[in-house]
Amino acid sequence: MHRVQRVPSTESSGRIHTSTATVAVLAEVDDVEIDVPESDVDVEVFKAGGAGGQNVQKNSTAIRLTHKPTGMVVICQDERSQLQNKLRAMSILRARLFEIAEEKRRSALDADRRSQVGTGERSEKIRTYNFPQNRVTDHRVGVSSYNLPGVLAGDIDQFIEELSTRDEAGRLAASGVDNEE
Repeated sequence: MHRVQRVPSTESSGRIHTSTATVAVLAEVDDVEIDVPESDVDVEVFKAGGAGGQNVQKNSTAIRLTHKPTGMVVICQDERSQLQNKLRAMSILRARLFEIAEEKRRSALDADRRSQVGTGERSEKIRTYNFPQNRVTDHRVGVSSYNLPGVLAGDIDQFIEELSTRDEAGRLAASGVDNEE
């Protein structure tokens, strides 16, 4: 949560207006590649049913794939040969597994985003940008800078250094290591 305090040019009484914005920084994730090992799939061959030509009910051309880890079953009997049906069934299985993996990735990304954004309440503020005082305050570490244009231009090293120092100290305290040298 970032809070901006300013006096708009339309404010005749000179009152400070406060606005807030939540920001989430997330890494880009590559697409999931689905590789289905043959050992994870049970293949059953059976005779296709229904109306059709000469081969339909005499030859075993239909395929039933069962993905052992998920229990997902794919049946394909649309093609004329067993090999074509198997290739098509594997393609369908990969597509369904991809959709499951993609949904897991999306839900993890959504959970990460929700944890970063929070509820949006004022008590969750990270920084305040106060234009009338030319001040930026990082509330996590209690550091203020009176160079608002510089901070807005990207000069945030003092905040990052203090956050890194406190994070390091917190990790050392949690691990039980003494930092007295």
